[in-house]
Amino acid sequence: MSKHEKIVETIPVGRLGIIALESSKALGQKVDDYLVQWRNSRESEHKGTIAFSGYQRNSYLLEAYCPRFGTGEAKGQIKESVRGTDLYLLVDVTNYSLTYTVSGHKNHMSPDDHYQDLKRIIAAVGGKARRITVIMPYLYEGRQHRRTSRESLDCALALQELTQMGVESILTFDAHDPRVQNAIPLKSLETVNPNYQFIKALLKNVPDIKFNSKNMMVISPDEGGMSRAVYYANVLGLDMGMFYKRRDYSKIVNGRNPIVAHEFLGTDVEGKDLLIVDDMISSGESILDVATELKRRKAGRIFVAATYGLFTDGLEKFDEAYEKGLIHRLLTTNLIYQTPELLTKPYYIDVDMSKYIALIIDTLNHDRSISSLLNPVERIHNILKKYNQE
Repeated sequence: MSKHEKIVETIPVGRLGIIALESSKALGQKVDDYLVQWRNSRESEHKGTIAFSGYQRNSYLLEAYCPRFGTGEAKGQIKESVRGTDLYLLVDVTNYSLTYTVSGHKNHMSPDDHYQDLKRIIAAVGGKARRITVIMPYLYEGRQHRRTSRESLDCALALQELTQMGVESILTFDAHDPRVQNAIPLKSLETVNPNYQFIKALLKNVPDIKFNSKNMMVISPDEGGMSRAVYYANVLGLDMGMFYKRRDYSKIVNGRNPIVAHEFLGTDVEGKDLLIVDDMISSGESILDVATELKRRKAGRIFVAATYGLFTDGLEKFDEAYEKGLIHRLLTTNLIYQTPELLTKPYYIDVDMSKYIALIIDTLNHDRSISSLLNPVERIHNILKKYNQE
């Protein structure tokens, strides 16, 4: 039985509706295209029943806006009925390309602004939806996930606030620390990892890559990302290495203790292709320091894969690193805003996550388990076999 036949064995929770906030319009459109294509080609004896009313449509996107007054204040507006809808809200809290005007001055939207707009749309729903699921790829304040002194715990507060507003479950990708889900123990916070998509993108874009322990290693740029690197190493059968950051705890620069040195733990990297995996690239300084250290140890090609490419200090450092031969390819996902400049870079590989999100939404709408989607080991082995890499 095919995947599509299995899905239509169950009745949808409600009429599917997707609200892609302005920050996620491009990603939302791609997700919608997949869902329209699948559902219009899907055959089932049940499709004519009342339970499948509105199942096949030209679009599942609903019109919603957050217009602003001259003072910068805003309100959420939904232009279509959401009564009884199984509603999925898609938001990118890092999209700084959007602006609004305050008393004649232009402001770029911050994560706080995007989070407020999300709450405005949930408030506009007014409890009329059958179920609300928030898909927030970059978890709002995910880096402020624990207390180390007398300070706020923003991520936990945000999760509690959303669930208190009626959100049934929250989906995020590669959370900085998944343990933050302990803040909402009676609700669902699923953290999804794009491991399969990274491997697929490398196989498609680098024909001569060899996933074996003789030719390749996985590197964790710090101790916090160890579990991520261990996963890749185990699934692909590779060796791994790790850097740990020696910091100067007597100073604070840009909210963090500055890194004094990167120390390496692992086997010899000479001549091997290296895959550095991380959850995000912020300024990029840490990743490029690690690449420099690896090249000093006579490493071969260096591939950098990070779920979120924030590039807070621009792309000049990466251009320079590519020209020097420090990095061979850089992979990030389209889960967050990508600048047009980034998409033109010769070393950049765009990892499209829209099909994966559409599959998760389709499965959840039918109230089926997404466990198999969250654990892609079988799919990874299948694609390795397809490219003769096993």
